[in-house]
Amino acid sequence: MSFLRPSALNNFFITSATVLKWMPCQSWGFLRWPGLDGLLRLLVLVLLWSTFSELRFIPSSSMYPTLRVGDRIIIEKASYYLKVPAINDIVTFRAPKQLGITGEDVFIKRVVAKAGDLVQVHHGSLYVNGIAQTEDFLVERPAYTSNLTYVPEGHVYVLGDNRNNSYDSHVWGPLPIKNVIGRFVTCCYRPSNK
Repeated sequence: MSFLRPSALNNFFITSATVLKWMPCQSWGFLRWPGLDGLLRLLVLVLLWSTFSELRFIPSSSMYPTLRVGDRIIIEKASYYLKVPAINDIVTFRAPKQLGITGEDVFIKRVVAKAGDLVQVHHGSLYVNGIAQTEDFLVERPAYTSNLTYVPEGHVYVLGDNRNNSYDSHVWGPLPIKNVIGRFVTCCYRPSNK
């Protein structure tokens, strides 16, 4: 009599019910405190995060349109222990000592030239070693002219993407690499324009 035998569907439900009670989410034990080893792992993670990265706030429009006022960005600090900043890296740095600026002020600009390069801005273009640079990220062409500047060893030349509204190397000269804090990684929050 085949009508008295359990069906395959019935067997599936019976075996599934016994398997479900062994799944970790079926018991609330997974919500327990992780213990001392979990706390130590969390502490190590927080220390590594604070050592090798930081969050920053963009207060001015000197890097517009790449970065806007109010953006929150993540800065990575570890790579410049191993290498020097490359051309087109966006870096944060302690401002060189000038009138009205303390050594604690932090700026963010784009590296446009490295040690050994000759830099000049004229006719609305940036020239590095006599070659006009293609910069499609600029909001507008520079309206100023700068003198031909040699970038010495251990320095970089930094400019903001909003060239006409940026306090950068065209004002105070090449930046010492020792002032560089880190490299822009990503924009983690951009406020809505209301």
